Amino acid sequence: MDTSPDSLELILPPDAAGKRLDVALAEALPERSRSFLARLLKDGAILVNGREAKPRFKVQGGERIELEFPEAEAIEARPEPIPLAVLFEDADVIVVDKPAGMVTHPSKGHATGTLVNALLAHCADLSGINGALRPGIVHRLDRETSGVIVAAKNDRAHRNLQEQFMARTVRKTYLALAHGQPAKDRFACEGRIGRHPSRRMEMTVLRGPDEGRAAHTDFEVLARLPLPGGERGGGGACLLQASPRTGRTHQIRVHLAKAGHPVFADGLYGREGELPELGLRRHALHAWKLAFAHPRTQESLNFTARLAEDMDEALRRMGGTAPVA
Repeated sequence: MDTSPDSLELILPPDAAGKRLDVALAEALPERSRSFLARLLKDGAILVNGREAKPRFKVQGGERIELEFPEAEAIEARPEPIPLAVLFEDADVIVVDKPAGMVTHPSKGHATGTLVNALLAHCADLSGINGALRPGIVHRLDRETSGVIVAAKNDRAHRNLQEQFMARTVRKTYLALAHGQPAKDRFACEGRIGRHPSRRMEMTVLRGPDEGRAAHTDFEVLARLPLPGGERGGGGACLLQASPRTGRTHQIRVHLAKAGHPVFADGLYGREGELPELGLRRHALHAWKLAFAHPRTQESLNFTARLAEDMDEALRRMGGTAPVA
C-alpha cells in the first residue's frame, strides 16, 4: 500500500474476487467509513486500473486502486456565541438539545444562526471530515424539529459515529403530536422514500422497487387525545413514539402523512401550517432519545431531551402529559 496525505494506492487481495467494489474497498480500508468511500466513488475520486468504476463493479482481485482524498476545506461557517443546551461533552463528542427553529448546518439562505455556528464558538475544534459547512455533523434534524443531536469533535469519533449510523446500531426515538387516532396501539410504516416527482421540496413514498431508498419506522401510541374546540381534522389526536430504523429525509413526517396521521402544524405534509388553539407554530416533532456507543470507549450512552415547551403546552391543552423517560 502506497500512501500520501491526499492520495492512496493499493492492490486488492485475491480473496476480494467476486465482491462488489464498494464492499471490497470497505474491507480493505476499515479505517474509512463506507459513506466516505461511497462519496469518493460518486465523485470519480477512485480509479480501478486507471479507470473510474461504479460501486456495483465486480472485482477479480489484484486490481490497482487509486484514491484521491479531497483536501480539508477551510471552515467557512463563523463561530457565533449562541447559547447551547449541552447534555454531554467530552474530548470526542458533544450532545446538545437543539431548539426548534435552529438549522443544523449552514446552507443557502441560512448562513448564520445554525447549530454549527454555535458549536464552532463553543468547541475548541470540530471534526473537519464533513467539509467546510458541516464540521462535526454526523446526522441532522430538520429546522423545526427540536431535541437531542450528537456532533463529533475529532475525525476518529466522526468516522466511528458514521459507521454506527450506517450499521443502524444508533437508537433514535422521537415524540410526535399527530392527527387522528390509529386503529392499533403499535404499527409500522414502510415504503421507499425519495424526492417527489413534481413537488421538489417534498419527499414521498415511491412505488417502484428500485426508486428511492428503503425506509422503516415503528410507531407506538402513547396517548389518545381530543382536539380542543371539536373533532376537527379527522377525529381527535394522538401522542406517538416514533422509532425509525432508517434515516431518510423527512422519514417520520412522510410515513405519518402516508398513514393518514400527519404531524400537527406540518406545513409541508400536514393539513395546516399552524394550530392557534394549541399554540403550535412549527411541526410537532421532537427528537426525544438518542443512544449510541461512545466512539472511543464503546461505553453505551443514552440521552434524553425533555419535550420542548411548545409541544408540552399543546399536549397539556389536550389534557395529556409528557411521558417520563
